[in-house]
Amino acid sequence: MSLAEPYDHLALDHDQLRAYFALMDSVALLRHRIEQQLREAADLTYVQFKVLARLGLDSPTGSLRMTELADEVVYSRSGLTYQATQMERAGLVERNPSPEDDRGVTVTITDAGRERLDRATPGHIELVREQLFATLDDTDVRALATMLEPALAHMRASPPRSAAPRRRGKAKP
Repeated sequence: MSLAEPYDHLALDHDQLRAYFALMDSVALLRHRIEQQLREAADLTYVQFKVLARLGLDSPTGSLRMTELADEVVYSRSGLTYQATQMERAGLVERNPSPEDDRGVTVTITDAGRERLDRATPGHIELVREQLFATLDDTDVRALATMLEPALAHMRASPPRSAAPRRRGKAKP
């Protein structure tokens, strides 16, 4: 994509543009299909599924602190608070004060949350295999992960404003 002066130095080269659009369009199409599958299988959004998966599959205790969970699911703290409220009302999770820190909140998956996760997971895995991995061999999959992990780490190093630590008071001039 070439841009007119004075913006011509901002242009991406041909390969960068191809990679960017291929990634973004692939993610958009995959996300749409995943959202649809999760809704139909278990009446969950992708974020809700990811919360349940982190709690039910990745955490040995079934619990995580809200801040840790927000970082892991790549979601703002306020957005996760909203989702946790909805999920708590549905009986999928429980929130309690953190045993390590009175200011923190711990989210724990419930039996109903585990049942919903169990309903969603088989179809989710099948869809990911069919849509993302069907045209890739093992070498391609490893290469894709190897290429994306540094970019992901770089982006995680500078969280969105809503997930960044809050500043207390006004800065002094």
